[in-house]
Amino acid sequence: MIRVKKISEVLGKKVYTDTGDFFGEVEEVNLLENKIDGWRMKVSGEFSGFLGGARGVIIPHQFVKAVGNVMLIAKASLPSNEMQEESTDMNEETY
Repeated sequence: MIRVKKISEVLGKKVYTDTGDFFGEVEEVNLLENKIDGWRMKVSGEFSGFLGGARGVIIPHQFVKAVGNVMLIAKASLPSNEMQEESTDMNEETY
């Protein structure tokens, strides 16, 4: 049986990627026409460096895999190290 969670129960939960890496905590939910559109998450750990100093990120709800004691998100929704390196290389070539 599926148990429906209240949004207030999810706020403050720890967030992990589907590969088991700690990502941060749920701060807020974005609603659109009475449906969950995305989740604002406070980033901590190794991922804060990938986001260019941003303290948080909005993850679309379609990338949330599970919500229980913790929230699991798809790592595919996050910027990768390779993308960061490519953009740095492109910037260096331009100058």
